[in-house]
Amino acid sequence: HGHGSVMFALGGGVHGGRVLTRNGQWPGLAPENLLENRDLAVTTDFRDVFAEVLRRHLGVADPSTILPGFVADAARGPGLWS
Repeated sequence: HGHGSVMFALGGGVHGGRVLTRNGQWPGLAPENLLENRDLAVTTDFRDVFAEVLRRHLGVADPSTILPGFVADAARGPGLWS
């Protein structure tokens, strides 16, 4: 609950067995790493994950057309596929 959450990606092409974050490091649950001293910090914008799924799995050339107001950038994708 709070701000941070988890997403799971399943499938034959998914490069699994990893925890992915924006900067590559899990911030942990120490009080100084929590948002407002209570919530998990957000490390990845869920739209970056959705954009990668749209692009790599569903073949959508420009995920921005499906995610209004969001500028999709492949470089921000979490790297779900091997």
